[in-house]
Amino acid sequence: MNEKVKKYYQLKQKQKETEQELASLRTEILAYCAEQEAAELTVGRYKVKIVAQERREYDEAKLLAALPEPDAWRLVSKVDPSKVSSLLQLNIISETSLQDTFTTKKISLLQVDKL
Repeated sequence: MNEKVKKYYQLKQKQKETEQELASLRTEILAYCAEQEAAELTVGRYKVKIVAQERREYDEAKLLAALPEPDAWRLVSKVDPSKVSSLLQLNIISETSLQDTFTTKKISLLQVDKL
């Protein structure tokens, strides 16, 4: 069991290092694409694509006040944009009732595919 625990620890350390390196490379690639003013590039045998996306960040107090009934809040339990989206799709809450409960954050997703 000692070897398994040791191996697990080593892999978690490697994962942490890999995630840090990926974040750094992602930042550099996004900066390069912005510099080139391009949302899609071909770099060698790879296609780089930047996908712009908007995400909502809800204000918990405003969201609670906007929900029509306390039972709906129990369905959300903690502000989770995907759960709020589900409540919208099920017509449990309306888009207009959420009007001032969130801010929109723009993010860039990076996709790299081999050609």
